[in-house]
Amino acid sequence: MGQVGLAGAFAGLNIFDNSTSVTFDPSTSSLLSRTSDGALAALGSTNSGGSISSGCALNDAFYFAGSFSSIGNTSASNIASYTPSSGAFAALGSNGPNGAVNALYCDASHNKLWVGGHFTSPGSSVAVWDAKANAWSPPPFGGFTGAEAEVLSITPNSSDSSLFFAGSFLTSFAGNGITMNNTNNPNVPYSPGATPFSSSLVPIPLQGAEIEGAPSSTNPEFSNIQNILCPAGPDGPGNTWLAADGNAAQITVRAFSSISAYGVRLGNTFQSGYGTTGFSVTSIPDNTVQTLQYVDPATGQNMTCTDTCPLSTNSAILYQDFLFSGPVTLTGVQITLSEYTGAAPGLHILQLLSAGAFASAIENDNTQSCFAPDPSNITSTGTWTPKNANTNIPATLQTVLVSTVAVGTPSSQAPSFTWQPYVSASGQYDVNLVIPGCTDFQDCPLRTTVQVTVFPGDGSHYVTTVSQQNTNDASTLVYSGPIVPSSPNFVTTVSMTLADNPAGDGQGGQYELVAGNVELVLTSANISSSSGSGSTGGNGTMGIGGTVNGFGFFEWPLSSASDVNASTTLSNSTETFFDTVGFDLYNALGATTSTSTIAAVVQHPSGAIFLGGNFKITEGSTTGNANIVVFKNGNLAALTGNGLNGAVTSLVLYGDQLFVGGSFSDTNSASTQGKLRGVAMYNVQSASWSALGEGVNGIVASLALANGQIQVAGNFTEVLSASGAGAEDGGFAVWDVGTDSWVNSGGFLVGNITFVGNGTSPAKGQEQSQFVAGNVDNMATYGASGLVMLSNGNNGPVVTPLGVQLDDPVNASATTSAKRRRNHNRRVPGSWIPHITLRNLFTRQTTSSQPTALPPLPPSPAPAILAGAFWTNTSSSQELAIIGGNFSFPTSSASSQAVAIYNPSGPSVTTLQGSQVNGVVRSLLVDENKLFVGGEFTMSGSAANGFAVYDLVAQQWDTSAVQALQPATGSTVVVRSVTATAYKSDIIVVGGSFSTAGSTACQGICLLDTASNQWNALGEGFQGEVSSVSYAGNNDELLIAAGSINLSGSTSTNVAQYSFANSTWTAVGDGADIPGPVTAVEVNNGNVSSIFAAGRSYDGSSTFMIFWDGASWTTVGSSLEGTTNISQLVMVPLQNTHTANSIIESDRMLMVSGSLADSSFGSASAALFDGVNLIPYVTSVSAQGTLGYVSSLFYSFASFSFTQQHFLATGVVILISIAIAAGVVFLLALIGILWTLLSRRDDKLGKFDGGEDEDDDSTHHRPSSLLEHINAATRTTILGTQSPFNNFTSEKGEAAPEGAVASAVDPDPFGPDGSNYLRAETPSDAVVGTLAAEEEFSRPAHARYSFDGTGEGELPLSAGLEVEILDDRDAAWWYARNPQSGQEGVVPAAYLY
Repeated sequence: MGQVGLAGAFAGLNIFDNSTSVTFDPSTSSLLSRTSDGALAALGSTNSGGSISSGCALNDAFYFAGSFSSIGNTSASNIASYTPSSGAFAALGSNGPNGAVNALYCDASHNKLWVGGHFTSPGSSVAVWDAKANAWSPPPFGGFTGAEAEVLSITPNSSDSSLFFAGSFLTSFAGNGITMNNTNNPNVPYSPGATPFSSSLVPIPLQGAEIEGAPSSTNPEFSNIQNILCPAGPDGPGNTWLAADGNAAQITVRAFSSISAYGVRLGNTFQSGYGTTGFSVTSIPDNTVQTLQYVDPATGQNMTCTDTCPLSTNSAILYQDFLFSGPVTLTGVQITLSEYTGAAPGLHILQLLSAGAFASAIENDNTQSCFAPDPSNITSTGTWTPKNANTNIPATLQTVLVSTVAVGTPSSQAPSFTWQPYVSASGQYDVNLVIPGCTDFQDCPLRTTVQVTVFPGDGSHYVTTVSQQNTNDASTLVYSGPIVPSSPNFVTTVSMTLADNPAGDGQGGQYELVAGNVELVLTSANISSSSGSGSTGGNGTMGIGGTVNGFGFFEWPLSSASDVNASTTLSNSTETFFDTVGFDLYNALGATTSTSTIAAVVQHPSGAIFLGGNFKITEGSTTGNANIVVFKNGNLAALTGNGLNGAVTSLVLYGDQLFVGGSFSDTNSASTQGKLRGVAMYNVQSASWSALGEGVNGIVASLALANGQIQVAGNFTEVLSASGAGAEDGGFAVWDVGTDSWVNSGGFLVGNITFVGNGTSPAKGQEQSQFVAGNVDNMATYGASGLVMLSNGNNGPVVTPLGVQLDDPVNASATTSAKRRRNHNRRVPGSWIPHITLRNLFTRQTTSSQPTALPPLPPSPAPAILAGAFWTNTSSSQELAIIGGNFSFPTSSASSQAVAIYNPSGPSVTTLQGSQVNGVVRSLLVDENKLFVGGEFTMSGSAANGFAVYDLVAQQWDTSAVQALQPATGSTVVVRSVTATAYKSDIIVVGGSFSTAGSTACQGICLLDTASNQWNALGEGFQGEVSSVSYAGNNDELLIAAGSINLSGSTSTNVAQYSFANSTWTAVGDGADIPGPVTAVEVNNGNVSSIFAAGRSYDGSSTFMIFWDGASWTTVGSSLEGTTNISQLVMVPLQNTHTANSIIESDRMLMVSGSLADSSFGSASAALFDGVNLIPYVTSVSAQGTLGYVSSLFYSFASFSFTQQHFLATGVVILISIAIAAGVVFLLALIGILWTLLSRRDDKLGKFDGGEDEDDDSTHHRPSSLLEHINAATRTTILGTQSPFNNFTSEKGEAAPEGAVASAVDPDPFGPDGSNYLRAETPSDAVVGTLAAEEEFSRPAHARYSFDGTGEGELPLSAGLEVEILDDRDAAWWYARNPQSGQEGVVPAAYLY
């Protein structure tokens, strides 16, 4: 058969086996194995409500963990192992983690398994399993506490020498300096309500501001609001402000100039009967209630509030710092004291905190800040004069100093200006030079560039050239890094003078230099070692405070022999360089650490560490960045777009490509138009984001990297191409890095997939296998968008799924977001069940002039492949598959649909050039280099209607030469069959639903002469619709058409034979024996006396499959249920033979495809029929989890003959071994006969006594021997077939009936020769032609043998007598009427035809 393809409407496919049925309970979590080519296999499921979230491979075992109490039949608490070689699950000892496990790391070098999660034993959040000793222990550092005390990720550094732990926890290290007030800033009084970060922010001097508190207390000792800006003493008279009794209060601060503030510092009053308990802060002039972040002094947890915020009434809390989400430009604030205790609210301290530090060019603005020993200062050379301008903030005025200098003046002789800002504490700062816009000052022509030099305090200086030609106000970064005072008297300086090469021409020969403000923005209160070498000594931090806190990140060297406790304060000797990541996170997240998590970490070979999770930076230089940051060059840094707009769950690094999964849709700045849905790629070198198509339509929980592909697991139902088209994919998808496209994952899953990870190391030359876990609704071993390729393998058929991702057609209606899913219940095949004749199970239809319509085509939800053909491209010598159906796929220019060329070796799919098919393709034929396409479609710019021709060499549609098909009134054209015959070249036969072809009247079937492109009718008298066409004869000289067919004389036949030699149609058998329209037909190796047909009954309630033996139609496959739809019948070869029988030879089987429901094996999409049994072969499932169906099997040999033995290594040779001993067959046959005989109303077994002497010449009695009766009756009772012979030869040599047409006598198929094959070209003379007797409630039949009918209720028969069958519901005995005598009674069914 050559190459073989199996096509249909399915997303997943299984090869049926006899194993225990596999069903899934979505309330459990299932563990699956995944081969390197993507094939899936179910291994086991947890208890209901269980979950699997992580896994890793160590030695020959795969360890997996989550929250469960059992897996398969094994009791295991939250963690277990699976050994692929034995297929066994095992628990990991006793005393394991007593809570959920989120992360695993397999340390192969030490043979240990590191476990992280939310538990308290064996360690707090972390435990270690020694795989050699089979024992649990806490980690060497004890574990973590604080925040949520939960580990979400354990990953190695880039050299695998240390582990990074991430999650929601706190760490603390001893600082290098002397402990002062337990805070990083010795100049600020200690308070548990402050942080090292907030205490380093210099308060903004408010001496010149307008401050009003109302209503104020009438007590003069507590009514002056100015007293609380920097109180001179403790809480009490002269140092505290109280509101009027019985009133809430508002404090309004107006600076009338633009200032940059980071928050407020409030100290409560503890005067008896007074105190504030709740407040809010509104910024002026935008009148915005600010969200504040703070540390709860009672718990140490970071908190967030808006309205109303709590203020502690604990007298041990001197003050609390409440920070904005980032620096805010404002002109004032309004603080509403809305809740209080006692008589009225009050405050002891009120300060507005800056972004870090500051200095103004206007000397009077540099007043002394509270807690500062000295104010900021300025110095200058040359002449500087004030200059005013209005700002865009109402009621504010901006004042700067300017100095003019002649064009051409050297910078060394030009005026200079130096700012000396007061810096409260060491830290990481961004130094910005604020440059007023020239438009407001109306001095743009005078502006030029200046040289700025920063001395941060570490003995070095940094020089930057800055343009002052900006039209609007600008803040230019002139330095970013540590500021560390070298002595108590040292101050940071920022100096400015004319640039060495000033820009611009000036005006009137003059340049103007402008001095405004300098702002220092604190980004971190911790200072990293200047070496940046990553050394692990005690020099990792240089903060002055007694302890350094970290959040969500901790590094542990695998070689460390330290025995410490990370749940307490660690010695700085254990601190590593990368522990700074945790310190910076602690400061950058500020009050949000209680709601933040770090869920994923990965280190780039350059040393940069990427951290993803659920967080938002609220302090420092990366303020506003969310959910993903990078730590490089000793600092946290923002990614392009300020991170992502949703949480990050997983990170995978592939070279310089960082793949990110989570619940986001875009960057935080919305720079990709919402195309980063759930998964994205960040290029480390170019610092740019890229979409994976357009992502997925849900949340991604886990990512993995294997074999050059990214595996994506989560809770989604579609992957989205770059065009936005969605392809259904139920929770597991694969992105190919090389082609930058979504590709077939190889298997099929429907569910909420929570984990994917690599399995044990592959053998040499093999690729990486994986494990997948989650809440599975449905699964199939192979995943494909409607096509798999089949080839021969050592242990069964080798299945290669379609290697590309197909989408819904571009004009398909939108599907709802809710996907219907159900379990696919697979039943094991039952015991052997015979097929029997059951014609009267189907409702009969009376003869009419118009054929009944064909059954509706089965639904084919996109993407579906319904037809295929092979073509050898002579230019490349490649054998390609051409596929057609209901699908689309993206191309470089647009989206193509319905038909494509598929290269399995690529794999790749290419479009047919020219106009696109709009509709569904149902049939394909390649004849030489012409492609004939049939279906229900139109084409833009063409009259093509359901049929078109494409030149594969010229790569263009041949639409002008062939006239279009036309439908009957009120219907549409549907072409279901396009075939060629070996009888004559240049002939194509097209079958379907249509009335004319161009001007040629040829209803349902028409012949196309490809040489002249002319349509021709096939004979005369044919009416109806054709569903399937096959050929018979030695040279395809006979065409067998099936469907809903009437021949001349309004005879309903549904299977008809056309002779090319004499151009005539004849019915195949009695049309009354065919229960309804036929949907599929197959001729067994050209044998006109061996035809199979299948379809649905006239009322649509039942399915039938029947066999023509040259004499009559009989039912086979009677175990098929009414919901079955059969789309194709095709004979396939076997490698192993089955037991021969009278219907199908031992070297082949009939493959029955469609959507099959059977009482013995359940559901299937394809089954093999050996003449006796239906053997399930393939099951499939749709993308929604419902049953799929197989539409066709197609192969590359243009003509296939069993006598030629075309079995190629690359072709399909179905490996079915059926061993049914002859004794078993006879026993089953005998049991069936005994049941038949005993079912008669009277016991007449004596009538079949072989000793009963009959006249040798008589033909008016039944066969004389019991064996002969068994032979005759078994054809109906066991095999469901009539005798294929005209004459019966008994043991006593009965002659042929009188008047019967003589014919050759074939040996009994149950005789001693054992061949059991129907002989080719031996149709029964008795039934050749058409029976046109009118049917109402009866049907005609003829007696094959005589029957004496002497028993009660029996009807006597004479051979050749025509009778009317009134009831044939019993398989063995039918109720009939003799129309000549009017007598009625029962007769043996086997005696009639």
